[in-house]
This record gives sequence, structure tokens and C-alpha cells, in this order.
Amino acid sequence: MMSVAQAVEGIIKHKPYLSEALASGIINISALARQIQPELENVLGKPLNAGAIVMALNRLAPYLQVREQVQLKKLLNNMGDIILRSNLCDYTFKNSNTLVDCHIRVLKSISRREEVFYTMVQGVFETNLVVSEVMGELVDEYFKEEQCIFKQNGLSSVTLKLPKGNILQPGFYYCIMKELSWEGINLTEVISSTNEFTVVVDNSLIDKTFVVLKNISRK
Repeated sequence: MMSVAQAVEGIIKHKPYLSEALASGIINISALARQIQPELENVLGKPLNAGAIVMALNRLAPYLQVREQVQLKKLLNNMGDIILRSNLCDYTFKNSNTLVDCHIRVLKSISRREEVFYTMVQGVFETNLVVSEVMGELVDEYFKEEQCIFKQNGLSSVTLKLPKGNILQPGFYYCIMKELSWEGINLTEVISSTNEFTVVVDNSLIDKTFVVLKNISRK
């Protein structure tokens, strides 16, 4: 049978912002206990004493603090270089049997142009392409027979070189996305590989985005 402590942990860990507030000690434990009491009673199938919930929360807080501040901070402190690219265009095309051929034609055209930014992510039903605006006319020509679902100019990207082990650490990407969300930065696209993480934003947000990501390791 599930204990009160286990039920409390299950509820808290599915609410990231609440989890962080509890770990930081900036939340009223008694008020939180009263708020989650109905949900806990529903999970456990019995009435609960608020004091038992408070005790479980107090015991959980130190564990969350260690998880949030020690393991994640070690990785965040080892972040690599930050690379900025500007004047990008974002396309989304509906998948088709000929779409890959279009990409191959573009790639052949830019194979010797190191200054050109080009990323392609193929999903189940659609494919996303982020490319330097100078290649816009070429993309429009090569993809003219494809169905373009979305197109936006005037974008920039910030790429983070990630430390080894990032894929093994729960909450790593959440820490990055949380900081951007709290600063009200809207992301047009997110592109990720094993050791790189790129966000694409409107040109007007590039300075703010750079500062946020640069300061993550200092927190």
C-alpha cells in the first residue's frame, strides 16, 4: 500500500514549479498541505490528517534541494561555448515522397558554404527546416512543389554546447526551458542533438535569450 510520503512525492514531482519552490524553501508548507490534501485523499482512498502531509513535505524538501542544486548545478557549471546565428528563416513542409530530394538539392548547393546555417528535422507528418535567409530564394525554388505549412523570417538562434552526461540527468532540459519561460521568451523552434541544444527566436529576443542562457551556469 502506498504511504503518505510516497503519495506526496508523486504529486510534487509532477508539478515542476512547485517542486522547485519547495526545494528553495519559499513556499508555505501548511498552505500547500491543505491544497494537495483532497488530491492525496483521493489517491490513498482515505481521509488524512494535515499534520501528516506537512511532515511528508518537510521530509521531501531536503531531498529535492539536493537533487535540484547539486546534481544539476554540476552539469550546468560545465556548459560549453554559446554560438549565435542571425538572419534565419524557418520553414515547415508537409512530408512527401519528394521532400528528401529537395533537401539533397539544397545541401549540395551549400556544401562548401560554411557560413550558411541549415538544420532539418523530419517528423511523422511534417518536416522543419531552419536556414540562413540568404538561401531563401533557393529554398523557395527547390521546394516550390511542396506544401509549405509555415514560414517565418527575421529569426536568430542560440546554440549551447552541452556537457557530457546531460542525457542521463533528469530535469536538465527543464532547467534551461524554465529560465527562458520565466523571462517570457517565446521559442519559435527547439533543435537538439546529443551534445548541442539550439533555440530559435525572433531577432528582437536574441540579446535577452543570450543573457539568460549565458547566466544559467552562474545560478
